[in-house]
Amino acid sequence: MSFFISDALAAAPAATQQPGIEGMLFPLGILVFFYFLFLRPQSKRTKEKKQMIAAITKGAEVVTSGGILGKIVDLDDNFVKIEISDNTFIQVQRQSIESMMPKGTYKAITKKAVRA
Repeated sequence: MSFFISDALAAAPAATQQPGIEGMLFPLGILVFFYFLFLRPQSKRTKEKKQMIAAITKGAEVVTSGGILGKIVDLDDNFVKIEISDNTFIQVQRQSIESMMPKGTYKAITKKAVRA
């Protein structure tokens, strides 16, 4: 009787099936995809940073999260004293150290700054 719905479809109810394991494959696939794309690499980076921070010693050349290059002069459990220029020191938290630089980087940069 309806203008938009045909009477044949409206008269007989459609047989419904319960979704089986096929209905769960797509959502599970998305979860696995996101795990390998986002969660696993992030946890690997976190683990590597913890190992790097634990391995810091006096004399190491580092870059902080603020982009400051310096040489470690003194360190304790929570803080690190960094020489950023001749007789210029700053103290930062260990967690703010982003990366370690190869030996000689600090000396090369300070020589360039003295010439300029």
